[in-house]
Amino acid sequence: MKTLIINIKELLQVRDASVLKVSGAEMAVLPTIKNAFLLIENDLIAGFGSMADLPKINADKIIDADGKMVLPAWCDSHTHIVYAGNREQEFVDRINGLSYEEIANRGGGILNSAKKLNATSEEEIYNQSKLRLEEIMLLGTGAVEIKSGYGLSVEGELKMLRVIQRLSQNYPITIKATFLGAHAFPSAYKTNRKGYIDLIIDKMLPEIAAANLADYVDIFCETGYFTVAETEQIMAAGIRLGLQPKIHVNQFNSIGGIQAGIKYNALSVDHLEVMKPEDIEALKNTQTMPVALPSCSYFLGIPYTPAREMITAGLPMALASDFNPGSTPSGNMNFVVSTACIKMKMTPEEAINAATLNGAYAMGISETHGSITIGKKANLIITKPISSYYQLSYAFGSNLIESVLIEGKVFT
Repeated sequence: MKTLIINIKELLQVRDASVLKVSGAEMAVLPTIKNAFLLIENDLIAGFGSMADLPKINADKIIDADGKMVLPAWCDSHTHIVYAGNREQEFVDRINGLSYEEIANRGGGILNSAKKLNATSEEEIYNQSKLRLEEIMLLGTGAVEIKSGYGLSVEGELKMLRVIQRLSQNYPITIKATFLGAHAFPSAYKTNRKGYIDLIIDKMLPEIAAANLADYVDIFCETGYFTVAETEQIMAAGIRLGLQPKIHVNQFNSIGGIQAGIKYNALSVDHLEVMKPEDIEALKNTQTMPVALPSCSYFLGIPYTPAREMITAGLPMALASDFNPGSTPSGNMNFVVSTACIKMKMTPEEAINAATLNGAYAMGISETHGSITIGKKANLIITKPISSYYQLSYAFGSNLIESVLIEGKVFT
């Protein structure tokens, strides 16, 4: 099956296969081709270039993109979209003055989601989650990482990971699964932290690895949740079973989580709303991708990741949605890109790089996703007619996507 897209106003994020991420000043550069074509063969990008150089191609399908932009689909490297119910009451509680921590201390937050998930059937969780997955695909997401972490029990965590696996089998989108049993301490273990960590290490991780249910291991390293020492213990156990770390750090406090993640070769360190100079310094010249979650900052009213400071220091950055029921009930990566520009002062070029190529890197898939490169997956966004790609972040409340192609096929 050959699909040819012609008359593309501007083809964005054109890269050589050797470029797997961009850092520092490179993030401000977005390679493009104006008045372009793109050829898809089956599910892969097979060719592209200027319309002036378009060879004769016998295509099965031709898409005329006159006046429209084409770019790689978003790569969302941090979500929690498998969950049961919602936490809209907590949203109202925050409006009425309660903090995230106060809500958690009253039995809300992660423990609230865990209670709902463990009381909900696997089939119902799948049915709720697939609607969220379909929604983000229509909004332009072509690859997504989904975390567990609302089970906080052996069966609850396995149930979540089985749902993630089923979504991956039933939808063409690339899905990476992350085990986040260390999301919070369940009520039964509030006074027995060691007991829960032993459960994670001795029971959960071996069963998950044996069933091949996860690609990564994650820990919420934060004051009131998991300490740096506990985080290191769980990362080491995951690594022994073949699960590379991707960890939550520096959301509310800087306690050394970034340094621990780097020590254990974490693929990414995520959140980073609170960054000390030593945190930024530690990330220099590492293979660990910093990931910012601006719509979480927007929803909770907490500080934004200091993107300008980090990029100026030469670091790379990825953007992700953090789609979850408590702190970011949205997986709209278009809003994430806009918010990064508006609130974090990232340029449109930086934000697009962060949400495509660097997002793919933060999932370990930048060899196959995240740029317009021959041989990569044909996961694409075709915009509506727009004046320039600046409009993608400028018109923050508008849906400027006309169609989304996942593995070469229009997703509807």
